[in-house]
Amino acid sequence: MRTIEKAAGPRIKSGATHGVRFALVALATALLAGCATENTRLVPPVPKPVWPMASSDIAPDPGYRFGKLANGVRTIVRSNATPAGTAMVRMVIDTGSLDERDDQRGLAHFVEHMAFEGSTHLPDGDMIKVLQRAGLAFGADTNASTSFERTIYQLDLPRADPTLLNTALMLMRETASELRFTPDAVNRERGVVLSELREGKGFTLTDWHDMAQFLYPKATYIQRLPIGTEHSIMQADAAALRAFWQAHYRPDRATVVVIGDFPAAKMDAAIKAHFGDWQPNPAPPPGRIDAGRVDRNRHDRVDIWTDPALSERVTASRHGPWTDEPDTIANRRRALLRNIGYRIVNRRFQSLSRRADPPFHGAGFGTADVFHAGRTTNLVVDTEDGKWRRGLITASAALRQALTRGFTRAELDEQIAELREGLENAAAEAQTRSNAALLRTALAAVTDDKVPATPADALARFNAFAPTITPGAVLEALRADALPLDAPLLRFQGRHAPKGGAAEVRRAWAEGETAPGAVFTPVAGPFGYGDVGSPGAIVSDQRDPVLGIRMIRFANGVRLNLKPTDLDRARVRISLSLAGGLPLATRADPQAVTMVSFMAAGGLRKHSADDLQTLLAGHSVGGSLTAVGDAFVAAAEITPRDLALECAYLAAMVRDPGYRPEAELAFHEGIANVIVRRDATPHAALANALGGIESDGDPRFALGDIATYRALTFAKLRSAIGDRLAHGAIEIGMVGDFDEATAIADIARTFAALPVREADFHVDPAAVQRKFTDRRGPLIVTHKGPAAQAIVRFEWPTTDDHDEKLELTLDMIQAMVTIAVEDTLRETMGKTYSPRASSSQSDLWPGWGTFAVQASVTTADVDATRAAIRKTIAALIAAPADPDLIARARAPLVERIDNGLKGNAGWLALVARAQTRPDRIVRHEAARDILLSLTAGDMQAAAARYLQPDRALEILVVPAGAKVAQKAGS
Repeated sequence: MRTIEKAAGPRIKSGATHGVRFALVALATALLAGCATENTRLVPPVPKPVWPMASSDIAPDPGYRFGKLANGVRTIVRSNATPAGTAMVRMVIDTGSLDERDDQRGLAHFVEHMAFEGSTHLPDGDMIKVLQRAGLAFGADTNASTSFERTIYQLDLPRADPTLLNTALMLMRETASELRFTPDAVNRERGVVLSELREGKGFTLTDWHDMAQFLYPKATYIQRLPIGTEHSIMQADAAALRAFWQAHYRPDRATVVVIGDFPAAKMDAAIKAHFGDWQPNPAPPPGRIDAGRVDRNRHDRVDIWTDPALSERVTASRHGPWTDEPDTIANRRRALLRNIGYRIVNRRFQSLSRRADPPFHGAGFGTADVFHAGRTTNLVVDTEDGKWRRGLITASAALRQALTRGFTRAELDEQIAELREGLENAAAEAQTRSNAALLRTALAAVTDDKVPATPADALARFNAFAPTITPGAVLEALRADALPLDAPLLRFQGRHAPKGGAAEVRRAWAEGETAPGAVFTPVAGPFGYGDVGSPGAIVSDQRDPVLGIRMIRFANGVRLNLKPTDLDRARVRISLSLAGGLPLATRADPQAVTMVSFMAAGGLRKHSADDLQTLLAGHSVGGSLTAVGDAFVAAAEITPRDLALECAYLAAMVRDPGYRPEAELAFHEGIANVIVRRDATPHAALANALGGIESDGDPRFALGDIATYRALTFAKLRSAIGDRLAHGAIEIGMVGDFDEATAIADIARTFAALPVREADFHVDPAAVQRKFTDRRGPLIVTHKGPAAQAIVRFEWPTTDDHDEKLELTLDMIQAMVTIAVEDTLRETMGKTYSPRASSSQSDLWPGWGTFAVQASVTTADVDATRAAIRKTIAALIAAPADPDLIARARAPLVERIDNGLKGNAGWLALVARAQTRPDRIVRHEAARDILLSLTAGDMQAAAARYLQPDRALEILVVPAGAKVAQKAGS
């Protein structure tokens, strides 16, 4: 529901804002449906340098090799061995939805889909099969995306061997110039695109549409969302798609980026061999549709948009001209100054949101470009239902105060410390930057004209400039960038319209312009926690003979596991496991540990979370407890220099948590929003109902009512977990770039100095009993989203993970079924965008495991989808699977195992509980051989044992009032 009023009366004076950055372009790229058309005009391409460094005084990182083939294809290549033996390949085509005429809406995205459907040298559907056989999982390693301005194809290669790299480049070239667009393939893929469009609809999209129309009624891009419209997708045929592809996929619009473990010179030659003979299109390049106008004179209006699923938000906005800022040292300095200003304003908002009686959930102030058409400054205020007025007034007053009185030196120092920390860490880690990190930097040169500087140079420039930064300079830069929010565009969204309507929204804004701002004084002084006491003595010190993990036990029972690696320089991953976790929740007290994850927001007894942010500025310190299995787990990634401080912080979190009321309030407000939205979309309805369905309403796994959660307090949480914090067994894992002796000393002074802990992670068998429902056949769950949206889910009980061969067998079946339903439901029937299978076997609940097949479809296709899933599962049981299907399923799983210990995250999974869960190490070592030994008969037998179609629980998520067959097997 929408109402708009034009404001009357005098213009209102105000300041400007950042923080919750209004990334309209990025958000719209992910959203799906179209709007009404209007007349558009084409604009010719704007000439610019081949690479941004050609017109910049910033020295580029010499590790990148930038090139351009004779036909216009640009190339970026970098040799890198993190993770070792892997590579990432991207092809960027400078064509997106802004290149579409009114009768072509959605074609750029449709062409992207067709890239996987057949080409000159690959029959229809073979591209995905080729990649799966090579060890790439569709979706995870093989993907593509279309935005307003470009299309990006991506392959993440588990091996950087010449054969696979050659295959990847061959497939990219097929997409560039060899697609076939057969009518049959187009018709099959049409259903998939329509499914993607359908899945994107809902309250989030309609809210975005209203916001965009209110703020930018004369902008073209809001009528060119990449998904297109149902009409345009239905009308698109093979000839139209081929014509669009031939006109826009041109060598001079293509960039090939390859990062990985290979000789760079050889990769340059390989790219030239594959792309060098791509002939330029003799026709002139089509013009791009003008992005339209961002009306800087649009102001003094109020928009009210309501939807039962929307939380409350008020936004104040003003528009201005786009500012062209080439990537130079001078412009980076200006950007740094204003960025600090935005950060300080948003830090103030954050502090206000953490008070015991906060005026808002959160607020943000930011300025964002809208293509090259303009820019918008926004103040965004999120509040509890009915509290919008106080929130808007408080945020507006705080903003005005910041822009008139400026900032303190203490606030500036906090932001400089945080920025310096990030730059120092990047410089220290430079030699082991991941392929993904280097790829992001390379793509920024392609998409945003950013020069890829070295981390060391960036740090040096910052250190040279930082001493000259003053609060006054920051304020001046912020004022120059942010548009004054004079008589702004005011937009209210929420479940209920504000009392008094638009006039009341306007009055609240005016009141905020004169209200006193809140006082913000950052805390000063040292961190109040250090060594706990006398260092604990070591009573056991041994090394795992298989993986070399050092395993130490201290006199008080604390365990420490260490694995130094050189995989990520200047980084340490640390985990804390404290006995307790999910078994503390019982049927009588099912929500006993629900609030654990909010403890960090309550800070420590001596310091609030807000104080900690200031006191620890410039340090990589953090972590919060979460109930995971039989433990409360905290994890953090830090620098070696902050290891002692991290140990002190984690120890303080265990022995002296803050339990502050502001965190308790944040929990209650957050869960209230979850309850209200519990069935707003099909996926929300399924997620919130599933645990209760599987467990026959066991309150430990079901979403409770709001009264249940309102009754939860930190006092109850302290009672539930206090004994575990004081006495529960503790195991700590560390992986990364650290000195073992230093790490042992840091733990000895903190955790090992605590009073004696229990020896083991004991679990009461009675606390971990869980039974899968006896219900079978169809069960209806209703949602309140769009009427065309539905979900079909088949689910079977399996068992726990005690048998590794069985676990891997079910993992194989999961991969095989996912491929099979993609082949049938997606590729052949065109019914769904992302069907999938999943297998989950518990290491906590004895006998508990599930296997599921799920697909999002249109409501009209529910019965056909049920039949197709049953047929797919029945085929696995009836006969041994096709060897090619087994190979396509197995290869990505083997690659996952082979690459599992090429990063510190994989190591930590084994190191974290190396002493209390040594079976994880044993299972890891055996997994590859077991996986390779599995036969078609193994999969057939397991499927027959667990996945009989008539024994499935069918969960059908449909809109309220929809009629679907209740008979199993229909």
